[in-house]
Amino acid sequence: MTSGEAAPELDPVIHAQARLRVMVTLSTLCEGDEIAFPSLKDLLGMTAGNLSVHLTKLEEAGYVRITKTHRGRTPVTYVSMTTRGRLALEDYTKAIRSLLDSAGGAP
Repeated sequence: MTSGEAAPELDPVIHAQARLRVMVTLSTLCEGDEIAFPSLKDLLGMTAGNLSVHLTKLEEAGYVRITKTHRGRTPVTYVSMTTRGRLALEDYTKAIRSLLDSAGGAP
């Protein structure tokens, strides 16, 4: 990035620390796979309420899919990353790398 170039835009939906952690964790799943809400909550060490708020933001952006179903009589919520979410995280990662490279003096 030269002095005349603008800094890359960082997606504000992903940029929040908790949502970035959610996205990175979900990106480790194979495309089309999903994780149960309690498992994601435990992996991230977040409260159910906090995770729920961040998942709602990501779902509104089209980055994650929330599926509510039942296993027998027990309600179960699954979370998966959408194709749009994978592309958004990829773009975000490229923007961060570009920003860091420019700060380090790399061409």
